[in-house]
Amino acid sequence: MTTKAISLFSGGLDSILAVKVIQDQGISVQGVTFETPFFNARKARETARHIQLPLLVVDITDSHLAMLKAPRYGYGKNMNPCIDCHTLMLSGAGKIMEDTGADFLFTGEVLGQRPMSQTRQSLYIVAKNSGYADYIIRPLSAQLLAETRPEQEGKVNRQQLLALQGRGRKVQMAMAITYGVHYYPPPAGGCLLTDPMFSRRLKDLFSRDPNHAIRDVELLKYGRHFRSGESVKIIVGRNQKDNEALQKLIRDGDTVMSMNQLPGPLVMIPGGGNEEVVKNAARLCVLYSDAPENEEGIVNITRTGQSHLASFSPANRSDAAEWII
Repeated sequence: MTTKAISLFSGGLDSILAVKVIQDQGISVQGVTFETPFFNARKARETARHIQLPLLVVDITDSHLAMLKAPRYGYGKNMNPCIDCHTLMLSGAGKIMEDTGADFLFTGEVLGQRPMSQTRQSLYIVAKNSGYADYIIRPLSAQLLAETRPEQEGKVNRQQLLALQGRGRKVQMAMAITYGVHYYPPPAGGCLLTDPMFSRRLKDLFSRDPNHAIRDVELLKYGRHFRSGESVKIIVGRNQKDNEALQKLIRDGDTVMSMNQLPGPLVMIPGGGNEEVVKNAARLCVLYSDAPENEEGIVNITRTGQSHLASFSPANRSDAAEWII
């Protein structure tokens, strides 16, 4: 009977090489990747297509958000709970392993490559807390780590696994050439939770709006964000791409505005706002538009399905700096 394995597949070079090392032993590999509003499966999908790896994409938004509000092992430099996030993904992959009858899990992690999530202790904690410690192999560093059950049972030949460690990538790049892997993305993080500005906005959302929806998280990705009061937010598009993205996220009840006959931002007040907030939003709309400096501009305001035009002076830049998140 063919041995089967689940690859927790990110799409990066290390995860590609881990797949190749396991496939070299005649083992059938199924890739699994996870996505949330903070990271997507685009890179994994593209890379899996290049190496002809079957890939299952699983949305874990609900469980990830629940974990993110109170991660057991805390955050990294920003709002990135790497240890708890990896635990959640390995736990999910373990359930898929059980459901599909696979024999073990593996990842592309390299001992010592990342200072928070890939230390010896972190790798141990993640495996243990996932509930599948005996079935998790890190093929690129396996010979430096404790032997796992699949190795003990002869389903995987430990001698054909590797002993990589540290942050250097020369060995991996040489391996890519050997395997004929010509496409792989650069080793850049794709998680928004590592971004300082996004993390600041997310902290603000968690603290100000405990009943937030997924849309509120999606809105954090676009525009400039302001608060002119405790609970009401104003979002101002920075460019055409932002404006188009915000347009798609408009819902009934939002107040929306734009400049009349002048280039400028799309401005949103999610859920609407009182007259003072609407006035401040309109003034921000003029400030960030192409209206002549310090001159009034005409703003098109849409509330509860009704639109009207009104003239506003631009917001003071000092006020904008005070309101911005």
